[in-house]
Amino acid sequence: MERNLHKQLGNMKKSLFDQGYLDEQFIQLEELQDEANPNFVEEVVTLYYRDSARLIQNIEQTLENNPLDFAKLDNYMHQFKGSSCSIGAKKLKNECTQFREHCKTGNGDGCKRTFQQLKKEYAALKKKLEHYFQVP
Repeated sequence: MERNLHKQLGNMKKSLFDQGYLDEQFIQLEELQDEANPNFVEEVVTLYYRDSARLIQNIEQTLENNPLDFAKLDNYMHQFKGSSCSIGAKKLKNECTQFREHCKTGNGDGCKRTFQQLKKEYAALKKKLEHYFQVP
């Protein structure tokens, strides 16, 4: 039974990597987990989602302004990218990079499109990780 559980978790994690959701940083987080702190990775991911929700809200509010403050948007996205990288969120990191490129070129429509895609990837990863951590 326990062997099947480890296999199921391994397959789920492999799928997250194969689909491009996670990178090697996630493995490095898992390597920090031990008997003294068996839920370390789940706790880090939970903190990430709690803290990043504020950044997403700040970005949404700033995107509503006219004219757009690209420096402020870039700063928020820089913070979001750093947080996303810390948990190994590869697709989110890529969307952040694209968003920041749009900021640098003053492309407001590009920022808005990329942000919508980022929010989809954010929600998809959250759902997948919640499922991953719920497996007993």
